[in-house]
Amino acid sequence: MAEAFVHSRELEADARAVNHGGGEVNVQSEEIAIGVIIGRTSEFFDFFVYAIASVIVFPQLMFPYVDRLTGTLYSFALFPLAFFARPLGTLLFMWIDRRHGRGTKLTIALFLLGTATVAMGFLPGYAQVGAWSVILLAVLRILQGIALGGAWDGLASLLALNVPQDRRGWYAMIPQLGAPLGLMVASALFAFFTAYMSAEDFISWGWRYPFFVAFALNVVALFARLRIVVTPEYTKLFENRELKASPVLPTVGREWKTIVIGALVPLASFALFHMVTVFPLSWILLKTEQPIERFLWIETACALFFIFAIIISGVLADHVGRRTLLGIGAIAIALFSGLAPLLLNGGDAGEIAFMITGFILLGLSFGQSSGTVASNFAKDSRYTGAALTSDLAWLFGAGFAPFVALALADKLGLLASGLYLLSGAVGTLAALALNKELARRLD
Repeated sequence: MAEAFVHSRELEADARAVNHGGGEVNVQSEEIAIGVIIGRTSEFFDFFVYAIASVIVFPQLMFPYVDRLTGTLYSFALFPLAFFARPLGTLLFMWIDRRHGRGTKLTIALFLLGTATVAMGFLPGYAQVGAWSVILLAVLRILQGIALGGAWDGLASLLALNVPQDRRGWYAMIPQLGAPLGLMVASALFAFFTAYMSAEDFISWGWRYPFFVAFALNVVALFARLRIVVTPEYTKLFENRELKASPVLPTVGREWKTIVIGALVPLASFALFHMVTVFPLSWILLKTEQPIERFLWIETACALFFIFAIIISGVLADHVGRRTLLGIGAIAIALFSGLAPLLLNGGDAGEIAFMITGFILLGLSFGQSSGTVASNFAKDSRYTGAALTSDLAWLFGAGFAPFVALALADKLGLLASGLYLLSGAVGTLAALALNKELARRLD
């Protein structure tokens, strides 16, 4: 730990040197936006590399003693461990933030995230070490979650605080661009290796390479984010208690209602998140004869619609209000929950229509999910409260989606998979309707 502190100080010094460049530091919102996008892309890349492997690698590698469907369900059962661990990471790293600074916190968190992800690429299978392969995977998945909790840097809040009120929807969508970018890179890597390698070589060693890429991306993202968090502008906001790490438990005691409501508001988009990324991949692999690389390329290409819709969400939110856009998005997602299974089971054209429609709806709603949090907390609780809200929203909205959707589809038919998505939409609408103060602040 002491060595990590030393390295973090050295990285902060390097970042300050780059910033100063011999003159006065003046970081603009556009520069902050670039740092945010790079950071979020690296986090989502790690996230999607694991998610894709949980469908096409881990069922065979870790659970070869059961049929493929059961193995996939077992693999999906490990999926939410990271989401359970995220609040623990927030608790631990907020303490580090208060004691040693945000640069140290980010350095340790991102090195932990990269190390845990890379270590997954070295895991032996069940054939080599038996049940220990599953235990090791579970431990590394928990470490991923702890690291993601610590990777919260408040840069999205910084963007919101540094722009005019009538432009907050536009800047709220910028951090969300990391999701489609991370998905495209992860999906393309796996598509390439599955297409140009034999099945035996891929499951033996080819799947490991995307995990190795993660560490390099995290190092780049770390420096990009340190370059922002050590600037005088950011430090000033920290000193003004706009973005100061507060103790977690007292924050929960003061702001529990806002945290709960804030976690419910983005449920629809977070539930849809995995319904159009992880679940369809498992369904295509298990229930059709299509080569998996084909669907991975489709997913990569259709993610362009995800990017486009996120950008449009910023424009719409500044014209109609974020709450209105989230409400309309939740209603559209509720309607899509009934149509989605029919499209996914509708052959080639249906699959593409499912992906395009799903990504457009996801982009419009997910694009504003980060904009529903920070302004609802007292200034001295904003930084920690926003982190906890994000942790809980991901846990309840996305953590269980692949397992529940696949289990429902297998037992009750594909149409039943939409029930999880419908429940997320209902949760969002209920949160928006019940909390009038949240509604006032969002608009």
